[in-house]
Amino acid sequence: MFRITLDEFEGPLDLLLFFIRRDELDIYNIPISGITADFISYISSMPATNIDVAAEFIYMASMLMSIKAKMLLPRPSMDGMETDEFDPRTELVQKLLEYRQVKEASEKLAIQAEARSLCFAKGFVESFDPYIIDELDDEIHRPTLYNLIKAYRSVLENIPKPMTRNVEEAPVTVEEQSALILSRLRERVQVSFRSVTESMSESIIVVVTFLAVLELCRNRKIMVLVKEGHDDFWMAVREGA
Repeated sequence: MFRITLDEFEGPLDLLLFFIRRDELDIYNIPISGITADFISYISSMPATNIDVAAEFIYMASMLMSIKAKMLLPRPSMDGMETDEFDPRTELVQKLLEYRQVKEASEKLAIQAEARSLCFAKGFVESFDPYIIDELDDEIHRPTLYNLIKAYRSVLENIPKPMTRNVEEAPVTVEEQSALILSRLRERVQVSFRSVTESMSESIIVVVTFLAVLELCRNRKIMVLVKEGHDDFWMAVREGA
């Protein structure tokens, strides 16, 4: 897209708006005769420039002269009253209003862009504690929710399904299972979810234990690690927790 810029004016509409602001004119009632003279005087003093730029200013000058000629023509009247004719300035006024709206919006966006350029987002990249040793010597990947759900379902599927089900309160709480996990982590650097739940024979206890893992992660007391090729995840205490 070619952008026309002459000194302070970006095209003929910008020049017209300058004249209107300078002389404090009513944009809805532009004195065509005076503003046409100012416009033609300006483009007459323009240095030789790009032909496309000059063509736009010459076209606007011809449009102003055409409007001026139409306004000078006598208007027929009926019974001494002027007829309600179409104002030849209407099209020009509409273009000026639209251009002014776009120009003001672009100036506001430019201010916001400048303010935004002075801001720097603070990134957060979580790093694993260097003292944690991968026992299986496999690459450690950051876990996703899919990895956690996959390991959780794998444990549940290995628990025998009872033929009858009784609705009762869970025999353990999230707080108790959180304490169990932390006690295991005081004994070892890493513990797997499967090793924590291997002695649990009831699905409800596994569910509460999984909720305890999520709660410990939310409170930033532990981190979870996944290892490629395993339907399981490992837990480790966060540094400073």
